Parts: sequence; structure tokens; C-alpha cells
Amino acid sequence: TRRAGQFITGRVLMTYRRSRSEAAPNRRVVHAGSSARILQKGFTLLEVLIAVVVLSIGLLGLASLQVTNMQLNQQSLMRSQEAHLAYDMVDRMRVNMPGVYAGAYDLPTLPTASDPNCTTNTGCTPAAMAAQDYFEWNSAVIALLPGGDGIVCLDSTPQDGADSANPACDNTGNMFAVKLWWDHDRDTATAPQRYVLSILL
Repeated sequence: TRRAGQFITGRVLMTYRRSRSEAAPNRRVVHAGSSARILQKGFTLLEVLIAVVVLSIGLLGLASLQVTNMQLNQQSLMRSQEAHLAYDMVDRMRVNMPGVYAGAYDLPTLPTASDPNCTTNTGCTPAAMAAQDYFEWNSAVIALLPGGDGIVCLDSTPQDGADSANPACDNTGNMFAVKLWWDHDRDTATAPQRYVLSILL
């Protein structure tokens, strides 16, 4: 009887121990080291996201600065071109002083085509040369300036005019004004940029 009791007791203990060992895998054990590692990974991901946002803002600012720099360089180039074009017309007038004295450079009419006599050894009259100068000059203005337009006239108040169709030339005095207009910002809603060179010949 005692041996049976011991057997039973041992069996009960064995069953109890087995049930605890079988139930142990179902328990979630959280160690302090694991929690620290998970928390550290979360902070690392947040730092990466913040770094990406800061880098993106910096790249956008750099791109905006580059675009602004390109626009300023383009405008500087156009101002150099307009000054070159204005002095080009003045040089043409100085070469053809008989045409200047005859008034051929005061609001000249734009020819529809080039005069071949003025570009060969045949030669042409001072008035025809003035018309040829204006034709070649106007072609260069259109080619070099965006939305370019220009006129030459006698004008005592040169700092005005909207375009070659409305130059606001008063045809008085002895000062010639070379007026140029061009689209400096490619926006039709804004007024064109105006450049004026006044010269006494």
C-alpha cells in the first residue's frame, strides 16, 4: 500500500510538473533588454525620417536658388545684348551721316526685304542704306531678345514709349533715341523691359 501511494504521489508530481512545462511556452516573457532594443530601433527610425525631411528641404532650397541664379544670369545676358544692339545702330548711323541729315533714321519704315544693292559693290542711296540698316538691325533685335522690338527716332523725352508701334517719339530736338523693348520675364501680363540710348550726332 505504501509503495502504491508513493507511485501515485510520484505520478501526480510528474503530471503536475509536466503540465507546468507544457504551459510555459504559451507564456510571453518580456525581458528588459528586448524592450530597450525595440525602443532604440523606434528612435533610430524617427531620426532617419527627420534627416530625410531636413535633407529634402535643403535640396528644395538649393534648387530654388539655382533657378533664381539662372534667371538673373539670363537677364544680365539680355541687358548686355540690348546695349550691344543699341550701339550697333548708332555705329550704322555714324557711317551713314548723309542719311542722318536727310532724316532717314527718324522713325524709319521697316522694309519687307533686304536691298541687295546695299550689300554688294553696286551701292545704294543714303536713304536706301538707312532702310537696309533698320532691316538688318530689326532682324538682330528679334533674334537676340525674347519678344524684341526697337525703333530709332528724334525724341526730346526718350524715357517713354510702349513698343515700336507706340514709341512716344516727339520728333523734336537733335537727340536721337534708340529704343528697345523685350520680354524680360516671359509674362505677357507685365510690361516689357525698356532700354533707351540717347545720342547726339
